[in-house]
Amino acid sequence: MTQHTQRIEDYALIGDLQTAALVGRDGSIDWLCLPRFDSAACFAALLGDEENGHWRIAPEGAGTCTRRRYVGASLVLESVWETRTGTVRVLDFMPQRDDAPDVVRIVEGLSGSVDMRGTLRLRFDYGSVVPWVRRTDGHRIAIAGPDSVWLRSEPPVKTWGQQYSTRSSFTVGEGDSVAFVLTWHPSHKPRPDLVDPHESLKHCLQDWETWSSKCRYQGPYRDAVLRSLITLKALTYAPTGGIVAAPTTSLPEDIGGVRNWDYRFCWLRDSTLTLSALVSAGYLDEAAAWRDWLLRAVAGDPADLQIMYGLGGERRLAELELSWLAGYAGSVPVRVGNEAASQLQLDVYGEVIDSLFLARQAGLAPEHHAWNIQLTLLGFLEAKWREPDEGLWEVRGPRRHFVHSKVMAWVAADRAVRTLESDPSLHGDAARWRAMRDEVHRDVCEKGFDPVRGTFTQSYGSRELDAAVLLIPRVGFLPPDDPRVVGTVDAIWRELGSGPLVRRYTADATHVDGLPGHEGAFLVCSFWLADALRMTGRENEARELFERLLGLCNDVGLLSEEYDPSSGRYLGNFPQAFSHIGLVTTALALTGQETAG
Repeated sequence: MTQHTQRIEDYALIGDLQTAALVGRDGSIDWLCLPRFDSAACFAALLGDEENGHWRIAPEGAGTCTRRRYVGASLVLESVWETRTGTVRVLDFMPQRDDAPDVVRIVEGLSGSVDMRGTLRLRFDYGSVVPWVRRTDGHRIAIAGPDSVWLRSEPPVKTWGQQYSTRSSFTVGEGDSVAFVLTWHPSHKPRPDLVDPHESLKHCLQDWETWSSKCRYQGPYRDAVLRSLITLKALTYAPTGGIVAAPTTSLPEDIGGVRNWDYRFCWLRDSTLTLSALVSAGYLDEAAAWRDWLLRAVAGDPADLQIMYGLGGERRLAELELSWLAGYAGSVPVRVGNEAASQLQLDVYGEVIDSLFLARQAGLAPEHHAWNIQLTLLGFLEAKWREPDEGLWEVRGPRRHFVHSKVMAWVAADRAVRTLESDPSLHGDAARWRAMRDEVHRDVCEKGFDPVRGTFTQSYGSRELDAAVLLIPRVGFLPPDDPRVVGTVDAIWRELGSGPLVRRYTADATHVDGLPGHEGAFLVCSFWLADALRMTGRENEARELFERLLGLCNDVGLLSEEYDPSSGRYLGNFPQAFSHIGLVTTALALTGQETAG
């Protein structure tokens, strides 16, 4: 069986605001989890080979498509093949569901005549379960355990079973159209209502165009900003408002290595930047939904606060390894779940409090219990901020006194003070939080700054640098013109930078994060550098850096988690919400449309 050869950047995203699929340039859907982002995949060729499940529709004998794009400001993907006998396009999308999830693929002849071939291999439970397939009422029905998938075409085309797959063969001429609809539902329930593929296309385009028209950003980078906002919307789990970090698991940070993680969950850390981006771009409803998800997720004993949760706020995200999957480009293990959920990362307390502060500033309808939650979290942090933790990069090595974690403890106290100053009707001890704020500030400046090199370090007593301290001026810990900030920006660009790219920390990361191997440059860190350059008065350098980063987007405007400058390839889970949040936030800041923090 053929192992997939698509690069990470060769994929495009389609989705229905509850799950998402990756479609390759060769016309193959190689990743799809149903019915939710975090469900088991029924197409897992991305992390193995074709036998682990995929669905390809393409001209007979063709390789990758000639060109592709999203149709307007939508998540409808158009792939065009120009062949020796004619030209054909395939429109791939997932309509926003009423009940069951659908994948719709419409093949349209543009000129001449093109012979098309389809191969559908359904493999439930991450590519491990071969379903029983039968034919009834013009459908192919695949069932295994709790999963059932129905496939039909309009008009019907020739299909047959071969090597535990469903094959199809048909020809399209100019003006011809053949639509395929794949529908999932629980196997114990009746078949859901059929959707009209062409009506679904019309409504899907209308829905996205209506949503995109609300974007109030009109700056010079509008296309890239809007595509990033569409991507963030696509990574939103609509029933709860939670936003997944990425729709994939185990795409490697180090090709052939073990740095493979499941990102199909919602990180609290993303919350402040996500809210800022959504509010600044005019998407207050989405910002409110994310804020409300946040409040539900963090409710309870602050000692039990996790750094990430499931789509609905689930807390148990047990990490497992799937031994039957060979991994993307041989990168094993393939993991589902994420043990980092149990780590102590003190910075998230600051990020949660900062998010709720921003929501209040932005004028979102207040939640009366939100302030009590903030005070409870702050009380816990007051007692714990002096302890070491695993930090925002979720190191699996020993705990340290990470400078970024301490800075975010300062943010928590600062935002509490500012909230009380702006609204005297709220209860709370402003003097107490001022005292905490001052103590944290002194501690960080005394222990987290290297006066010889003129830079903040990754942790107390360390010589390591960390791109996260680029956020110091952004959160207001020190003014941008402070020599310690300027020195830090210079040091990080010099020691962690490579052109427009910035690593999280040292290239030899084993002693930092407890893992073997290397990783690429973190794209969100590169956007942070552009932000820091702008804030320290280097506007032209910031703009040049940002525009070079825009050039790293793939052909349909998507970004991964990391980029390998040596090979020019994407690394890590894809598309990555954090990278797109960074793009939006930096573009807004460069054009003076950023929401103040």
